[in-house]
Amino acid sequence: MFTGIITDIGTITSLEQEGDLRARIKTSYDTQTIDMGASIASDGVCLTVVDLGPDWYEVQISAETVQKTNIGRNNWAVGKRVNLERALRVGDELGGHIVSGHVDGVAEVIAVEDEGDSTRVILRAPEGLARFIAPKGSVALNGTSLTVNEVTGTDFGVNFIPHTKTATTWGEVAVGDMVNLEIDTLARYVARLAEMPAA
Repeated sequence: MFTGIITDIGTITSLEQEGDLRARIKTSYDTQTIDMGASIASDGVCLTVVDLGPDWYEVQISAETVQKTNIGRNNWAVGKRVNLERALRVGDELGGHIVSGHVDGVAEVIAVEDEGDSTRVILRAPEGLARFIAPKGSVALNGTSLTVNEVTGTDFGVNFIPHTKTATTWGEVAVGDMVNLEIDTLARYVARLAEMPAA
């Protein structure tokens, strides 16, 4: 489990297709504190560490994950920067919201507008996921826990303050970007309960 609070920005230094896709990600994390088999959310995708070096770790990415995330839309390339978060430990501060690292779909950035020092971003969600997104609710976008400002049909808006733009890759956002979207787990269960017939 994760919180959606990004703690590092990594850089993809190699990609190899060898059955599954294998990626090496450079990080400023102390890799001596990372266990083989540990989970690290990389742009919001929970990936398992399969190899480690002094300033990098490697992950294997299944075909299913490639297909369901922005990785499969030619979004990951050598040199790309990705938001990183290590798994939540008992006793850690829950600064964002509960995030599983299991991406539900991919949203498209359709507008980017500066508002003072902040940036407002409008995204278009897949139709099947839009009903889970509510004003003042939470979403994880490329692994970042964010509050939804407004919703109009399948479109929704979020705001990025200067800190978030410098502590994550969101300072580089552009129209047309494809973004990993994880809906709030609570919203999913509330919707499921609402669908169930009364006893």
